[in-house]
Amino acid sequence: MAWGHHLIANAGGCCKRSIRSSQEIIKFSNELVQKIDMVAYGKPWLKHFGDGNKAGFTLIQPILTSSIVAHFVEETNDIYLDVFSCKEFSQQVVESVLRSYFRPQSLSLQLIERQAPGISAQSSPPQLC
Repeated sequence: MAWGHHLIANAGGCCKRSIRSSQEIIKFSNELVQKIDMVAYGKPWLKHFGDGNKAGFTLIQPILTSSIVAHFVEETNDIYLDVFSCKEFSQQVVESVLRSYFRPQSLSLQLIERQAPGISAQSSPPQLC
């Protein structure tokens, strides 16, 4: 059984106007949290920064079960989205919300089941560094 579920979405050729709109990105974040049945931990953090071809918005939305992080690349109109949670969520819902807000021309999704290797929490005390 996995401890966490990590969805990696790479979206290419997204709507130029939408990935440059702080209001649209915040709406996307809020709807995504609600639609995948998560609980936001505070408001999303959104900042536009970077030089040259690295400029764009970065979104970080803590959720009670981990986080949602996205990078919006203005030069290529691409989005790199990570949803990580120890609570299961629907990959199809994430895809649907992403498509409805940003209309990517191409989209790849990869779901990774996360589990630390080696020991169980019950058999070993935590190490103090």
